[in-house]
Amino acid sequence: MSYPFDCITEFMFFETTMDSADVIMVPGGSHPQLMESAAELFHQGFAPYILPSGGSTPNVKTTEWNFLRSIGIKLGVPESAILREEKATNTFENSRFSKHVLYHMGIKPTKAILVCKSYHARRALLTYQIDFNETAFLVRSVTDKTGITKDNWFLDDKKITPVMKELTKVGQYFAHHIPNWVRPLN
Repeated sequence: MSYPFDCITEFMFFETTMDSADVIMVPGGSHPQLMESAAELFHQGFAPYILPSGGSTPNVKTTEWNFLRSIGIKLGVPESAILREEKATNTFENSRFSKHVLYHMGIKPTKAILVCKSYHARRALLTYQIDFNETAFLVRSVTDKTGITKDNWFLDDKKITPVMKELTKVGQYFAHHIPNWVRPLN
């Protein structure tokens, strides 16, 4: 069935095919499904490192990084493969601080996998493209503990509200970046 808001669904909910990359990045969160997906990709050999990002939050008793790291270790990811960024408090900081961690280690990714919540995929990708402007991104979207998917987000207010908040944030956060992304015609 087709709906007038199908364009929103297609814009907000997407993922790409997977390919080998330099790093798997997880822009924070208190949803174990994020690290479960990142660990699966790691074990499938898509990248040698996972970089979860995130500082202290009331949603977990520690930093988001430590929460995600402990899940990764339980899933068999070696500690040496989990890079550390535990200061970020929002998606912009997840991106900026992750770039700092990678560059400090001498890793300048030409290709990276971004593992994020399904309805956060578009905003996360645009955010990371600001800081990693020479990196090609692959996106793995994950259904988190909210259960929001592209097939059900429009069925009740508890799912509609967070998706529409994300859509609003895309407009608010990136309008001023558009001129920087447009190449001069000369």
